[in-house]
Amino acid sequence: MGIAENLAQVQERIARAAEKAGRDPGEILLVGATKMNDADRVREAIRAGLPCCGENRVQELLEKNEAGAYEGAALHFIGTLQKNKAKYLVGLVSLIHSVDSEGLMQELSRQALKRGLVQDILLEVNTGGEASKSGFAPSELPAALEKAGQYSGIRVRGLMTIPPVCRSPEENLPYFRLLRQLFIDNGEKKYDNVVMDFMSMGMSGDFEAAIACGANIVRVGTAIFGVRHYPAPHV
Repeated sequence: MGIAENLAQVQERIARAAEKAGRDPGEILLVGATKMNDADRVREAIRAGLPCCGENRVQELLEKNEAGAYEGAALHFIGTLQKNKAKYLVGLVSLIHSVDSEGLMQELSRQALKRGLVQDILLEVNTGGEASKSGFAPSELPAALEKAGQYSGIRVRGLMTIPPVCRSPEENLPYFRLLRQLFIDNGEKKYDNVVMDFMSMGMSGDFEAAIACGANIVRVGTAIFGVRHYPAPHV
Protein backbone atom coordinates (compact mmCIF):
# COMPACT_ATOMS: atom_id res chain seq x y z
CA MET A 1 0.00 0.00 0.00
CA GLY A 2 1.03 3.60 -0.51
CA ILE A 3 1.37 6.47 1.93
CA ALA A 4 -2.25 7.62 1.57
CA GLU A 5 -3.64 4.15 2.28
CA ASN A 6 -1.27 3.63 5.21
CA LEU A 7 -2.22 7.01 6.66
CA ALA A 8 -5.92 6.23 6.38
CA GLN A 9 -5.36 2.96 8.23
CA VAL A 10 -3.42 4.70 11.01
CA GLN A 11 -6.13 7.34 11.37
CA GLU A 12 -8.75 4.59 11.62
CA ARG A 13 -6.71 2.77 14.26
CA ILE A 14 -6.41 6.00 16.25
CA ALA A 15 -10.16 6.53 16.04
CA ARG A 16 -10.91 2.98 17.20
CA ALA A 17 -8.41 3.19 20.07
CA ALA A 18 -9.84 6.53 21.19
CA GLU A 19 -13.42 5.30 21.07
CA LYS A 20 -12.49 2.15 23.00
CA ALA A 21 -11.00 4.41 25.69
CA GLY A 22 -14.11 6.59 25.74
CA ARG A 23 -12.24 9.50 24.20
CA ASP A 24 -12.84 11.87 21.29
CA PRO A 25 -10.52 10.90 18.39
CA GLY A 26 -10.34 14.57 17.47
CA GLU A 27 -8.32 15.34 20.62
CA ILE A 28 -5.41 13.14 19.48
CA LEU A 29 -2.78 14.70 17.22
CA LEU A 30 -1.05 12.40 14.77
CA VAL A 31 2.56 13.45 14.19
CA GLY A 32 4.11 11.74 11.18
CA ALA A 33 7.71 10.81 11.97
CA THR A 34 9.21 11.85 8.64
CA LYS A 35 12.84 10.90 9.30
CA MET A 36 14.60 9.53 6.19
CA ASN A 37 11.66 10.40 3.94
CA ASP A 38 12.43 12.95 1.25
CA ALA A 39 10.48 16.12 0.55
CA ASP A 40 8.28 14.50 -2.10
CA ARG A 41 7.15 11.72 0.28
CA VAL A 42 6.45 14.27 3.00
CA ARG A 43 4.37 16.35 0.59
CA GLU A 44 2.48 13.21 -0.44
CA ALA A 45 1.61 12.49 3.19
CA ILE A 46 0.44 16.07 3.77
CA ARG A 47 -1.74 15.93 0.65
CA ALA A 48 -3.26 12.73 2.03
CA GLY A 49 -4.20 14.52 5.26
CA LEU A 50 -1.20 14.28 7.61
CA PRO A 51 -1.71 17.21 10.00
CA CYS A 52 1.76 17.43 11.52
CA CYS A 53 5.32 16.38 10.63
CA GLY A 54 7.92 15.45 13.22
CA GLU A 55 11.62 15.39 12.42
CA ASN A 56 14.42 13.75 14.41
CA ARG A 57 17.44 15.44 12.86
CA VAL A 58 18.06 19.17 12.64
CA GLN A 59 19.98 19.11 9.37
CA GLU A 60 17.36 16.98 7.65
CA LEU A 61 14.61 19.28 8.91
CA LEU A 62 16.39 22.37 7.61
CA GLU A 63 17.00 20.85 4.19
CA LYS A 64 13.41 19.70 3.75
CA ASN A 65 12.05 22.98 5.09
CA GLU A 66 14.15 24.84 2.51
CA ALA A 67 12.53 22.63 -0.14
CA GLY A 68 9.05 23.55 1.13
CA ALA A 69 8.31 20.02 2.24
CA TYR A 70 6.15 20.92 5.23
CA GLU A 71 3.77 23.43 3.64
CA GLY A 72 0.24 22.77 4.78
CA ALA A 73 1.16 20.96 8.01
CA ALA A 74 2.45 21.83 11.46
CA LEU A 75 6.10 21.06 12.18
CA HIS A 76 7.48 19.54 15.39
CA PHE A 77 10.95 18.38 16.40
CA ILE A 78 10.88 14.96 18.07
CA GLY A 79 14.53 13.85 18.20
CA THR A 80 17.40 14.38 20.59
CA LEU A 81 18.50 18.01 20.43
CA GLN A 82 21.98 19.30 21.15
CA LYS A 83 22.25 22.75 22.69
CA ASN A 84 24.41 24.07 19.87
CA LYS A 85 21.61 23.33 17.37
CA ALA A 86 18.79 24.87 19.38
CA LYS A 87 19.14 28.16 17.49
CA TYR A 88 18.05 26.53 14.25
CA LEU A 89 14.70 25.34 15.61
CA VAL A 90 13.45 28.18 17.79
CA GLY A 91 10.58 29.89 16.01
CA LEU A 92 10.71 27.41 13.12
CA VAL A 93 8.95 24.47 14.81
CA SER A 94 5.79 24.90 16.83
CA LEU A 95 6.75 22.29 19.44
CA ILE A 96 9.99 20.64 20.57
CA HIS A 97 9.19 17.27 22.20
CA SER A 98 12.56 16.19 23.53
CA VAL A 99 13.87 18.74 26.03
CA ASP A 100 15.93 16.65 28.41
CA SER A 101 18.03 19.02 30.54
CA GLU A 102 17.99 22.37 32.27
CA GLY A 103 20.85 23.48 30.04
CA LEU A 104 18.73 22.91 26.95
CA MET A 105 15.80 24.77 28.50
CA GLN A 106 18.10 27.70 29.22
CA GLU A 107 19.52 27.78 25.69
CA LEU A 108 16.11 27.50 24.03
CA SER A 109 14.88 30.36 26.19
CA ARG A 110 17.91 32.47 25.33
CA GLN A 111 17.42 31.93 21.61
CA ALA A 112 13.68 32.61 21.86
CA LEU A 113 14.16 35.87 23.74
CA LYS A 114 16.63 37.02 21.08
CA ARG A 115 13.84 36.54 18.55
CA GLY A 116 11.13 38.08 20.70
CA LEU A 117 9.06 34.95 21.02
CA VAL A 118 8.17 32.08 23.36
CA GLN A 119 9.05 28.55 22.27
CA ASP A 120 6.68 25.74 23.24
CA ILE A 121 8.40 22.59 24.49
CA LEU A 122 7.75 19.23 26.13
CA LEU A 123 9.98 17.75 28.81
CA GLU A 124 11.23 14.26 28.01
CA VAL A 125 10.88 11.78 30.87
CA ASN A 126 13.01 8.64 31.02
CA THR A 127 10.21 6.44 32.34
CA GLY A 128 12.21 3.24 31.91
CA GLY A 129 15.27 4.50 33.80
CA GLU A 130 17.51 3.46 30.90
CA ALA A 131 21.10 4.68 30.99
CA SER A 132 21.14 4.73 27.18
CA LYS A 133 18.23 7.17 26.95
CA SER A 134 18.09 10.87 27.67
CA GLY A 135 15.36 12.56 29.66
CA PHE A 136 14.56 13.57 33.22
CA ALA A 137 14.12 10.82 35.78
CA PRO A 138 10.56 10.85 37.17
CA SER A 139 11.92 12.01 40.53
CA GLU A 140 13.67 14.96 38.83
CA LEU A 141 10.57 16.23 37.05
CA PRO A 142 9.16 18.57 39.75
CA ALA A 143 12.52 20.35 40.08
CA ALA A 144 12.81 20.63 36.29
CA LEU A 145 9.34 22.17 36.03
CA GLU A 146 10.23 24.58 38.83
CA LYS A 147 13.38 25.58 36.92
CA ALA A 148 11.35 26.18 33.77
CA GLY A 149 9.80 29.16 35.53
CA GLN A 150 13.16 30.94 35.39
CA TYR A 151 13.26 30.89 31.59
CA SER A 152 10.67 33.23 30.14
CA GLY A 153 11.49 32.34 26.54
CA ILE A 154 10.01 28.85 26.85
CA ARG A 155 6.63 27.46 27.79
CA VAL A 156 6.35 23.83 28.91
CA ARG A 157 3.24 22.35 27.31
CA GLY A 158 3.52 18.84 28.71
CA LEU A 159 5.57 15.65 28.76
CA MET A 160 7.03 13.12 26.34
CA THR A 161 8.46 9.63 26.76
CA ILE A 162 10.02 6.82 24.74
CA PRO A 163 9.63 3.57 26.70
CA PRO A 164 12.10 0.68 26.57
CA VAL A 165 11.97 -1.62 23.56
CA CYS A 166 9.37 -4.27 24.37
CA ARG A 167 8.11 -7.40 22.67
CA SER A 168 4.45 -6.36 22.83
CA PRO A 169 2.52 -3.09 23.24
CA GLU A 170 1.10 -4.31 26.54
CA GLU A 171 4.61 -4.38 28.04
CA ASN A 172 4.77 -0.61 27.54
CA LEU A 173 1.62 0.06 29.57
CA PRO A 174 3.49 0.60 32.89
CA TYR A 175 5.65 3.31 31.30
CA PHE A 176 2.68 5.01 29.68
CA ARG A 177 0.74 4.87 32.95
CA LEU A 178 3.69 6.35 34.79
CA LEU A 179 3.84 9.31 32.40
CA ARG A 180 0.09 9.76 32.79
CA GLN A 181 0.43 9.88 36.58
CA LEU A 182 3.32 12.37 36.35
CA PHE A 183 1.23 14.47 33.98
CA ILE A 184 -1.71 14.51 36.40
CA ASP A 185 0.32 15.06 39.56
CA ASN A 186 2.38 17.90 38.14
CA GLY A 187 -0.55 19.40 36.29
CA GLU A 188 -2.22 20.03 39.65
CA LYS A 189 0.71 22.18 40.78
CA LYS A 190 1.26 25.79 39.82
CA TYR A 191 4.53 26.34 37.97
CA ASP A 192 5.47 29.47 36.03
CA ASN A 193 5.73 28.93 32.25
CA VAL A 194 4.06 25.50 32.52
CA VAL A 195 0.71 24.54 31.01
CA MET A 196 0.12 20.78 31.02
CA ASP A 197 -1.67 20.24 27.71
CA PHE A 198 0.12 17.42 25.93
CA MET A 199 1.29 13.87 26.54
CA SER A 200 3.42 12.72 23.62
CA MET A 201 3.84 8.95 23.73
CA GLY A 202 3.27 5.99 21.46
CA MET A 203 4.78 5.06 18.10
CA SER A 204 3.88 2.70 15.25
CA GLY A 205 3.95 -0.46 17.36
CA ASP A 206 2.20 0.77 20.48
CA PHE A 207 0.20 3.94 19.89
CA GLU A 208 -3.12 2.25 20.69
CA ALA A 209 -1.77 1.32 24.13
CA ALA A 210 -0.56 4.90 24.59
CA ILE A 211 -3.98 6.28 23.66
CA ALA A 212 -5.58 3.96 26.21
CA CYS A 213 -3.32 5.61 28.81
CA GLY A 214 -4.21 9.16 27.79
CA ALA A 215 -1.75 10.13 25.04
CA ASN A 216 -2.98 13.06 22.97
CA ILE A 217 0.06 13.16 20.67
CA VAL A 218 1.30 10.01 18.95
CA ARG A 219 4.43 9.86 16.79
CA VAL A 220 4.02 7.41 13.91
CA GLY A 221 6.57 6.77 11.16
CA THR A 222 6.85 3.18 9.94
CA ALA A 223 3.09 2.54 9.86
CA ILE A 224 2.69 5.52 7.50
CA PHE A 225 5.87 5.55 5.43
CA GLY A 226 7.00 1.93 5.60
CA VAL A 227 10.15 0.43 7.06
CA ARG A 228 13.16 2.73 6.93
CA HIS A 229 16.25 1.38 5.22
CA TYR A 230 19.29 2.59 7.08
CA PRO A 231 22.56 2.79 5.14
CA ALA A 232 25.03 0.01 5.90
CA PRO A 233 27.94 1.10 8.09
CA HIS A 234 31.32 1.49 6.45
CA VAL A 235 33.70 -1.30 7.32
